[in-house]
Amino acid sequence: MSISTEPTTFAEATANGRALPLTVLPGPHGPDRSIGAIGVGFRLGGEQTGGQVAIVEHPFPVGALVPPHVHTREDEFSIVTAGAIGFRSGADEVVLEAGGYISKPRGELHTMWNAGQVEARMIEIITPAGFERFFKELADMVQDGPPDPEVLGPLAQSYGLFLDPVWVPELMEKYGLNSPFG
Repeated sequence: MSISTEPTTFAEATANGRALPLTVLPGPHGPDRSIGAIGVGFRLGGEQTGGQVAIVEHPFPVGALVPPHVHTREDEFSIVTAGAIGFRSGADEVVLEAGGYISKPRGELHTMWNAGQVEARMIEIITPAGFERFFKELADMVQDGPPDPEVLGPLAQSYGLFLDPVWVPELMEKYGLNSPFG
């Protein structure tokens, strides 16, 4: 049996009688792209998983803070793979080191930041898939500098994402973080 390392579309896989395509992504993976305060590495998207799940990897530079936000369409599950990442959701706050897991349910305001003195990384599992396309569009938007808020707002809303900077000043002061807004 031969295993292809070329991603297959769901339509191609189902036409061949397979419910989902077998997708193999040997490491190392391609370069991470910037989405502002953090980076993103695309691992598996909805086209490889029949829309069920997407997996991305986020590098967090020292001082990085993700703007507080609410997802209305998807749940996120994160695994810290290096360094330490702080999470705040509602009134709950925790710092997880490599090997820590957290779930971030849709509809709940949450944020994340690098809670250490070295680059941190996490794998993000997003279900259902689709939100990974927001990261691709955002990466394209920020490649020449901070995004125009008049363009970012409608893009975020088109993916059911709402930004709320309510905790930004407090977290920046408390943990010595950089502004997520450039």
